[in-house]
Amino acid sequence: MWIDVRPILHTPGRRLDFQFELDLSDLEFDGRKPVSRPVAVRGEIRNTADLLELSLTARSTLDAVCDRCGKEFLQEKEAVCRCMLAEELQNEDSDEIVLLEDGRVDAGDLARTAWILGMDSKTLCSEDCKGLCPRCGADLNLGPCSCKKETDPRLAALAKLLENK
Repeated sequence: MWIDVRPILHTPGRRLDFQFELDLSDLEFDGRKPVSRPVAVRGEIRNTADLLELSLTARSTLDAVCDRCGKEFLQEKEAVCRCMLAEELQNEDSDEIVLLEDGRVDAGDLARTAWILGMDSKTLCSEDCKGLCPRCGADLNLGPCSCKKETDPRLAALAKLLENK
């Protein structure tokens, strides 16, 4: 989504609001494509003293799978991007300055990059998810499993004392 900023480029105090939907259904994370719904992007570009500031927020609901218990669930996701826009760089390269191309900026590309960088490396259905039993595979969130816990051989003598009580 290219946005033409020329109308506010040299007019301090002006702003340009924008919104659009982004299709990120092609993105794959860990062999899954969690973005099946459109990503709603809203933002603005402000000219403050001939300095263009872009801020945008991208929101959607992901089709997630818990990394501990394997349960599928819906997860709200939001990614934020803030940067400065410039026609040319004065000093060295900066990650916070985006160069305009013929007075335009690709807000779709900025939103896509912010979304990818904002994806969680680990997804949990809840912070206190107990996961699955490593022996029998039972979901420990539903209750304890029926596996008998193995006693560490170094502590076997203590375990026998506890059994005799």
